[in-house]
Amino acid sequence: MEAITINSPAELKSVAEQLIAFANGNKFFIFEGEMAAGKTTLIKAFCDALGIYEVVSSPTFSIVNEYEGPIYHFDFYRLKNVQEAYDIGYEEYFYSGAYCLVEWPTKVQELLPEKYIKVEIKITGKTERVFSFSMIGS
Repeated sequence: MEAITINSPAELKSVAEQLIAFANGNKFFIFEGEMAAGKTTLIKAFCDALGIYEVVSSPTFSIVNEYEGPIYHFDFYRLKNVQEAYDIGYEEYFYSGAYCLVEWPTKVQELLPEKYIKVEIKITGKTERVFSFSMIGS
């Protein structure tokens, strides 16, 4: 596990670059952290580090946003039950080989692939955050 502490959102570019290096080619990521921890903000920096310059925003109401690449960005916060993930055809996204960036993954825990990168974000101050990366699965 790798942990990075930042004191300002301006440092997120570095976090995103380190996350990409840590992933070593893996493209499935889950992002955990309380509300307003900075999950979507990190995902914006991550997409920027990958050279995606379109507007990246939380898919809170649409559940999934697609960006060029393709990159699929999920926000399962408003999911009422796991059936809703089936209804959007989650398998086509999760097993597409494209980048999948998942916020609120606990709502679909049983649907996650065997191997993924887990990103935990802890709020330690007004603008301070600690980011932890770990590889889950074999």
